[in-house]
Amino acid sequence: MTKELAAFLAYLEHERNASSHTRLSYQIDLTQFAAFLKDKGSTVRSADPILIRAYLVHLHEQKHKKSTISRKLAALRSFFQFCLRKGWVEDNPAKVVTSPRPDQPVSSFLSEQEMAEFLDLPPSRSVLDLRDRAILESFYATGIRLAELVGLNLEDVGLEERLVKVRGKGKKERIVPFGRKAEDSLRAYLSRRDDLLRQDVNETAVFLSNRGTRLTPRSVERIVDKYLRRAALKRRISPHSLRHSFASHLLGRGADLRAIQELLGHESLATTQKYTHLDLQQLLETHRKSHPRS
Repeated sequence: MTKELAAFLAYLEHERNASSHTRLSYQIDLTQFAAFLKDKGSTVRSADPILIRAYLVHLHEQKHKKSTISRKLAALRSFFQFCLRKGWVEDNPAKVVTSPRPDQPVSSFLSEQEMAEFLDLPPSRSVLDLRDRAILESFYATGIRLAELVGLNLEDVGLEERLVKVRGKGKKERIVPFGRKAEDSLRAYLSRRDDLLRQDVNETAVFLSNRGTRLTPRSVERIVDKYLRRAALKRRISPHSLRHSFASHLLGRGADLRAIQELLGHESLATTQKYTHLDLQQLLETHRKSHPRS
């Protein structure tokens, strides 16, 4: 399936405008399936639903998570749909195979009080302290993804308007507002940002390392982890958890779910719903304030 896979990856890049991360994920998943096909003495053209189900069983026996198996099945559906349009197969054998029922893990997020205490952790002494505070405030103020934050350039941030231009998945751009606290933190950091620059480098990234280069996603994860250890929280929190918290707190204060969907850059409203958490008291309060006959 070498030729078919190469054509599919080219289609993702040039016609679907998929990100390099998405293309790599498809390539890994489909290469694994190709190895399974070869082991079974089968080909793309002879694959049927029984073979696809056997592959899912194989993945389960290898102790893959249900979410991983579902993702790999989704990759197969897209791939075979592409092959169907090309006339290489007569039908899509993965289309009729159902995904494993996902587990329902409780996503980690911070309460409003925990978030307030967490954002106060970075001191305000060195330029790196100011950078760290601006990073945490930006995550919570905008709900942007880790990759979106490290991809921010100076021209993307409008401090006067309190707006940031974000390049999300599929290179789609959206405008996200942020509040006064984030503005103050960004202004404090940006006033000292040049201290991190090297004289011979013209770096456009908003958030810089101590070497004057754009921060990597892993570096930002380490920064967040550092303050989480100081917060001594008893559960696992990541940069993505700050995105969860952003959505949950907006919804808890009565924001429209579709507005939150736009802010997060989600294609599907169902995806947005997974990011939101409301307890009974919040639901009752929202109902009391919103329903005309409550």
